[in-house]
Amino acid sequence: MKIVTIIQARTESSRLFQKTLLPVLGKPILFRMLERVMLSKLVGQVVVATTTNNNDDIIYNHCLSEGYECFRGNPLDLLDRHYNCALAYNADVVLKIPSDCPLIDPNIIDGVISKFLDGNYDYCSNLHPATYPDGMDVEVFSFETLKIAWKYAKKNFEREHTTPYIWERNKKFKLGNYEWENGLDYSMTHRLTIDYYEDYLLINNIFEKLYKKNVIFTLEDVLLYLNENPEILKINSKFNGVNWYRHHIEELKTIDQSKTKNCDE
Repeated sequence: MKIVTIIQARTESSRLFQKTLLPVLGKPILFRMLERVMLSKLVGQVVVATTTNNNDDIIYNHCLSEGYECFRGNPLDLLDRHYNCALAYNADVVLKIPSDCPLIDPNIIDGVISKFLDGNYDYCSNLHPATYPDGMDVEVFSFETLKIAWKYAKKNFEREHTTPYIWERNKKFKLGNYEWENGLDYSMTHRLTIDYYEDYLLINNIFEKLYKKNVIFTLEDVLLYLNENPEILKINSKFNGVNWYRHHIEELKTIDQSKTKNCDE
């Protein structure tokens, strides 16, 4: 069984231009994230999936220079890009992590993959419902499940976000959810993803304080640091709970208003 981890990345972002290339400790943030992903024990082959747009030549060239695999596909249809990337790398199991999760914890990656494999699921994530902080996003699914979604998904948001067709159909697919132990839920109170400049300031600060070469800092380390430095947590707190769901809340069957927040920016 071959596991392929796909990190989708592009330079064009309406809210924070070239966010994947912003510097963190002398390297683009994308590659700080890849360092963390590669420390997962179950991650398999890691591939950056960028677009065929000329603007994303820089991501492709950076990947080659750093020794990472890079696939180029559809700029707007993420479902098509993931499917064709998985097809090209002969994946049996696909792991999806967006490039806006630079603080992703390898232990959480392994936890989600283990649950997927042990439960014989078609799809498993830590997102439905979410309990981990935004920025710890891990989704795992079989290639056959991805193929069905690629063939039958019609709505724009199903194509743009790759997996809604799957997790919206719990009667068609066997779905699993990896929840935080002890009933914790930081999904609406802590934001560790990057979409706004304030997110970058917080993430850069965390790396500067916690990063040590070849030593992974965990989500627990991050939360302890933020608890001891509440002024850092406040940097991007106005965006807590802001995610793409807010644009499609009337269309989604399995997400309600309690798991998203509107934003004027």
